[in-house]
Amino acid sequence: MKILFVSDVYFPRVNGVSTSIETFRRELRELGHTVHLIAPDYMAPSTDESGIVRVPSSRLPFDPEDRLMKFGRAMAHLDRLRGEQYDLVHIQTPFVAHYLGLKLSRLLGVPCVETYHTFFEEYFHHYIPFLPKAVTGAVARRFSRHQGNSLSGMVVPSRPMMEVLRRYGVATRAEVIPTGLEPESFVRGDRAAFRSKYGIAQERPVLLFVGRVAHEKNIGFLLQAVGRVRRDIPEVLLLIAGEGPARDGLEREAIKLGLAENVMFIGYLDRHTELNNCYRSADIFVFSSKTETQGLVLLEAMAQGVPVVAIAEMGTRDVLREGCGVRIAEEETEDFSAKVIVLLKDDAARVRLGEAGCEYAHGWSASRLAERMLAFYKSVIECRSP
Repeated sequence: MKILFVSDVYFPRVNGVSTSIETFRRELRELGHTVHLIAPDYMAPSTDESGIVRVPSSRLPFDPEDRLMKFGRAMAHLDRLRGEQYDLVHIQTPFVAHYLGLKLSRLLGVPCVETYHTFFEEYFHHYIPFLPKAVTGAVARRFSRHQGNSLSGMVVPSRPMMEVLRRYGVATRAEVIPTGLEPESFVRGDRAAFRSKYGIAQERPVLLFVGRVAHEKNIGFLLQAVGRVRRDIPEVLLLIAGEGPARDGLEREAIKLGLAENVMFIGYLDRHTELNNCYRSADIFVFSSKTETQGLVLLEAMAQGVPVVAIAEMGTRDVLREGCGVRIAEEETEDFSAKVIVLLKDDAARVRLGEAGCEYAHGWSASRLAERMLAFYKSVIECRSP
């Protein structure tokens, strides 16, 4: 089978969508299929540029990390794309890529599916703050319904997100297929080396968040929880690995809360060389986002044997099972911090929980999920065929 991915983001832009695309590209290729990708040109290459068409793009003033592809410049590749004889177009993001993917699918005469990676109803109001949340929520619901019903099929990373889309009125045939873990996720990182590199004492209790440093990730709540943990464990350190538009505000908030010595922002890490070391450096992985469609970082932490304390909301409800590597907490400072404190004070409990999480994470195989994606592609193609 020959598949064309179309996305508004990809490496070197680091986020969950880029990771998902990379994972499925690799696994589908391993299964003997061809996967090409249309993505923005960031003026810097990713690790593997094979099979990628980079489209000239412009910066977004409100989000400098991302780029806006130029539709016309992408369409200039139409003759070349026709010659590839694709079986299906798979859109990964809902902006320029959505409309480009739909047009290409019509012109190439093939079905079009899209993965719903982002819970926009809980996302838009952070970036359009001058409008009431009720308004941005209504816009997001209508936007998602209109786009979803224009497709041949939808891929949704979790059952809760599927339920939301059905409530919106999205009637398109759909399948729940999360992103899986690559074997490399289970290669144990070097805890001591990472701590040494960043000047963190080997015995210091460390909490870790990995992800985009954005408003919808609810990182401010983690700062509040760390403030409470510090009363019992003064030397606790929260590592925040990632970049994003909320970083400056969160750094100021940490100082305001008197946490300047208890919070460290370390920016993006190369997932192939540093990320496993980063996970292993932590005593507990903490997560409080309520907008995830899946929450792959939770599984990545578990794969490294790191216990998790997290809120189970939206897509993370599909990932998290109490006792299987995680202590599930409420979005309430005392409850969340109490679970963290108990684990930090009990080395044996942390080890047991981490081992249970690693075993649980092995059930989220990327190869198995790629086979499910392939089966969905085939069902969509067969349904469309006369």
